[in-house]
Amino acid sequence: MAALAYYIPVDEMTEAERERLIMEHLPQVRLIARKIHERVPSSVAFDDLLSAGVIGLIQAIDNFDAAQGVKLRTYAEFRIRGAILDSLREGDWAPRMKRKLARELEAAVTRAEQALGRAPEESDIAAQLGIPVEEYRDKLNQVAALDIGELQYARNEQDSPTLLQYAVSNQESPEVTLERTELEKLIASAIDRIPGPERTVLSLYFFEELTLREIAEVMGIHLSRVSQIKSQAILRLRTAIARRWPGVAA
Repeated sequence: MAALAYYIPVDEMTEAERERLIMEHLPQVRLIARKIHERVPSSVAFDDLLSAGVIGLIQAIDNFDAAQGVKLRTYAEFRIRGAILDSLREGDWAPRMKRKLARELEAAVTRAEQALGRAPEESDIAAQLGIPVEEYRDKLNQVAALDIGELQYARNEQDSPTLLQYAVSNQESPEVTLERTELEKLIASAIDRIPGPERTVLSLYFFEELTLREIAEVMGIHLSRVSQIKSQAILRLRTAIARRWPGVAA
């Protein structure tokens, strides 16, 4: 039976058994690629994400070890997501000017927070930039897609959120595990200090996997406003992480 193949080391599988596992999990690849595609610019081709996901699936099957106590589907999800996000980073799809703008906004958030001793409001950050609030919101819209691959999550077998990650890694060494645990604590602490609406948007977007349009419907606000709130929340988290964990700064 196909289920038994989950526990057969890849070097003991027949080519037909390996091929069957790949085909059985292709719908999982398509689902993950579709969810990520909904969150990236329209210039990113779905087929490119799908191809990267298939590579991740094959790597998962070839490296799966049932003795680790996790299901193949759980392990495959991690590798598929990682492969897709790696392809986005390697493709450098985010324009250089947008990355520069994001750094400028992050610097303004940091200056405002240091000057006020609290989480700054939009008006405080806009004042640091010397621009009106509406212009600041427009800049948030411009960097709205830059968080892909920079703040992601992993799920346990029960499919409940357990870990926010700054970047997906395919390595499982004790050092990486320890770093992830410490980073999880750092991000959780940073989230606790951001304004309520931003926490809500992050929770719905990263944990519940709602699209921005769905979040807008839940919160009863305009789609563009949800995008701005998410961007600002990401900026806050990135600045908080950069202060205490410089090695992961964008």
